[in-house]
Amino acid sequence: MRVARQTAHESGQAQPDRIAVTDKATTEALNSYFDFLDYNSGSIMTEQIPADDWKRLHVIDVRDAGQFAKQHIPGAVNIEWRRVFAERATLPKDKTILLYCNTGSFSAQSAMALRLAGIENVRILHGGFAEWKRGGGMEAHARAAKERK
Repeated sequence: MRVARQTAHESGQAQPDRIAVTDKATTEALNSYFDFLDYNSGSIMTEQIPADDWKRLHVIDVRDAGQFAKQHIPGAVNIEWRRVFAERATLPKDKTILLYCNTGSFSAQSAMALRLAGIENVRILHGGFAEWKRGGGMEAHARAAKERK
């Protein structure tokens, strides 16, 4: 483990030391995460998922239980975003895990944690629940195909 001490100076006044702790495993995991394919490869749009494919996904709503109780994607399970990493051992290894929140920000954090833990079968629903509803929900793929014709 390497500890780096940085002292910030502002207006000539010394600030308290800031300590950045890094170790080889953490650095390698972060490098691997950020080397992860291309910008959008970890996300998928609702329109890209045919209705029949939803049952092949392990869909996790990472919003809080109250939001999940009000409305959620059919078939989704609720694991609040702060708990996803802690629950990683319970997640399937043989299915794509699709994470969503309201807009994609909390699901992205959850996905990053899982990928850093070596779980590669993770995707983020681009735009989250709001985009899923706007796009037509389970029928978004068929709707988008019809609009393209």
